[in-house]
Amino acid sequence: MKQELAQVRVIASTKNWIEGAAVQQLEKTAALPGMRLAVGLPDLHPGKGSPIGAAYVVEGWLYPTLVGNDSGCGIGLWRTGLSARRIKREDWAGRMKNLDDGWDGNVQEFLACRGIKSTGYEHSLGTIGSGNHFAELQRVEECSNSDACLQLGLTDDAVYLCVHSGSRGFGEAILREHTDASGAGGLRIGSAEASHYLNRHQHAKEWAVANRALIAERVAATLKTKATRILDICHNFVEPIRLGANECWLHRKGAAPSTEGAVLIPGSRGAFTYVMRPAEPTERSAFSLAHGAGRKWARSDCRGRLEKRYTSKDLLRTELGSLVICEDKDLLYEEAPQAYKNVSVVIEDLVHEGLAEVIGILRPLITYKVRR
Repeated sequence: MKQELAQVRVIASTKNWIEGAAVQQLEKTAALPGMRLAVGLPDLHPGKGSPIGAAYVVEGWLYPTLVGNDSGCGIGLWRTGLSARRIKREDWAGRMKNLDDGWDGNVQEFLACRGIKSTGYEHSLGTIGSGNHFAELQRVEECSNSDACLQLGLTDDAVYLCVHSGSRGFGEAILREHTDASGAGGLRIGSAEASHYLNRHQHAKEWAVANRALIAERVAATLKTKATRILDICHNFVEPIRLGANECWLHRKGAAPSTEGAVLIPGSRGAFTYVMRPAEPTERSAFSLAHGAGRKWARSDCRGRLEKRYTSKDLLRTELGSLVICEDKDLLYEEAPQAYKNVSVVIEDLVHEGLAEVIGILRPLITYKVRR
C-alpha cells in the first residue's frame, strides 16, 4: 500500500533565517511511516537526525527519536518574594552556590508527595544540567496585556525565576533503551514496546516537572525567599491527538503546546523572554508554538568564532546588563547570545501568523548555568 504523503510546512517569514539543513531534515522526517503532518516552527534548526523546533502528527506509530533524549524537558516560571525595586545583582549572584551537586534533602519524600516513583537518577534531581539549560532571575520589562499579566501573577514589583531543565539522565536512558533495541525506528501503536515506552516517557515527564520545581526551591532557598509557580510547560514530549477523524500521536521536539495556556519563549541569555498567550489551537501549527530563539551556530563552532573578539570575562555580562554565572569556559562560548537567532523575529512570526499574542516581556537579571 502506498504511503500517504505528509503535509510539510515551515512557519517563518522572509525576515527569519531558517537553515537549509533543518528544512531538509524536516522533509526527510516527514517521509517516515504514519507521518501525517510535519511543521517547522520559527525557531527551527538542525538537530541529530531530525530538526529541533518542530512538531509531528503521526498515525499508528510512535517515534521516540522525535521526542529525543530529554523527555519532559521544558520551562517554568516562579514568582519570588524578591523586590524588583531593590535589585541586588551582585549580592544575589554571590549567594547562588551549591546548585550543581545533588540536593541534600529527602528526595524520596519530595517525589512521593507528588506521586512520582524513583527512577535511579535521583542524584540529579534538582540540578540544572548542561547544554542550554539554565535558571534565570528576571523582572517584568513590559506588560502588553495588563489584564492577562495580572491573571497570571505578573507585576512590575516582583522578581521572577525562570527554569529550563528536563529529566536529566533518565530521559537519555529511555531513548538509549529504545535505540539499542530498535535503532531510530518507530513503535507500532498497540504493541507491548509502544506501551512500555509511553509508560517510561510519562514517568520522565512527571520527573522533569518535579526537577524544575526542586531547582526553583533550591534557588529560592539560596536567596532566602519563597517561590510560587506561575506556569510550567514541557516542550519535548508525545501525546495522543485527533487529526480529523483519525487518532494520532503528536510528537514535539523543541515545541511548546498551544493547548495548555500561557507559554514562555526565552531568547538567549542576553535577550528578553516573552510570555505568550496562544490563540485558538490550530492544525496549521500542529497545535504548537516555538520554544525559544533557535540556534544559529553549531556548538563546535562557537568558541572559534568568538574567542578572538570576546574574552570569557566579557561574556559574563550581557548587553542588557544581566550577569552570567558559568564557570565552564566551553559552555560559556557555546551558549553565548551570538550563537542564537533573534528571538524577536521568532515572536513576530508567531504573532503575524495569528498563533499567539505577547502579554508580557521579561528582562534577565542573572543567568545561572554552572559553577565548578
